[in-house]
Amino acid sequence: MAARKTTKRLYLIPVLSKALDILELLQAENEPMTLESIHQRTRISKTTVYRVLKTFVHRGYLSQASDGMYRHVSGPKKLRFGFGGQSADMPFSVEVTESLKAAAMAVGVDLFILDNCYDAATAVRNAEEFIKNKVDLVIEFQVEQDVAPVIGDKIAAANIPLIAIDIPHPHATYFGVDNYRLGLEAGEELVAHAINRWGGKVDWVIGLDLQEAGQLVQSRITGAFEGVRNGRPDLPVELFVRIDGRGLREKSRKLISEFLDRHPKDKHILIAAATDSSALGAVDAAREQKREKHVAIVGQDCIAEAITEMQADKSPLIGSVSHETSSYGPSLMNLGLSLLRGQTVPPYNYVTHKMVTRTSLLSS
Repeated sequence: MAARKTTKRLYLIPVLSKALDILELLQAENEPMTLESIHQRTRISKTTVYRVLKTFVHRGYLSQASDGMYRHVSGPKKLRFGFGGQSADMPFSVEVTESLKAAAMAVGVDLFILDNCYDAATAVRNAEEFIKNKVDLVIEFQVEQDVAPVIGDKIAAANIPLIAIDIPHPHATYFGVDNYRLGLEAGEELVAHAINRWGGKVDWVIGLDLQEAGQLVQSRITGAFEGVRNGRPDLPVELFVRIDGRGLREKSRKLISEFLDRHPKDKHILIAAATDSSALGAVDAAREQKREKHVAIVGQDCIAEAITEMQADKSPLIGSVSHETSSYGPSLMNLGLSLLRGQTVPPYNYVTHKMVTRTSLLSS
């Protein structure tokens, strides 16, 4: 019986082969080359050459001089970013972390993640750990304004670029939401509810604040109060009450429950929460006392549990401002890489946001 003839198949990726041809040419020449000369030598389309070169520069395999010439870089160093997450127990922080992990993988950056555990001392220790490990850049997400100068000074002394999420830090580039503006929109949503559902009646306007985060984050509540006043300018100032819920669900539940106990006859209570965790705590309190119809709540962050709650029939959670966490990772990566390339970036970098309500969820 004659042996059966087989053909060996080559499982090649054409564009990868072309990319390696370009890289090997620059390695062999070991001197700067123009895009045109690389195109002429490889006979690869100029568009493909351009995109391959830009990718290799982005990943550190090639460098591009100010005159546009490209050359091979020996032993590219993989960038390592340190990320201090706010807390693995906070849903919004988890969403930011996941977005950042995906973006880091996409651009080839190694991400060294530590959990700040919603605690100032832990955040300082983690900053020291980033310095010890000589990361190329630190992204800090921690809630305590009081230790921001400590962390900022330590990282600046180590000559490491710093990006601070939501809480401004000295020596850091700010990344986060426009707190006052999104608070204003939350307040406008609350007062619209009072006008449309309660005939404009308002007994109390409560701000579930986050005092330890500092004035910038507290401006979410400042904005919310102003938004309510825009719709009801006649409301006396004594109806506006700030309560420090610390952005935590259980603490907020307890505080709102106590407030409802003190005001059993009031049926028109607006609550602006600094976070969705606080907002959900207020929902818990209203539900436990069977006073859902007496309360209207707007949160911040638009976490998954808040979306589910808003869709529930007769929920007092009427809205949440989405901070669009899926955009955090790519935006932070681009900002970090720009800083490391020495590019000029704005001191304050705001993310997009949008109001999400039960109506918008049902219509989408």
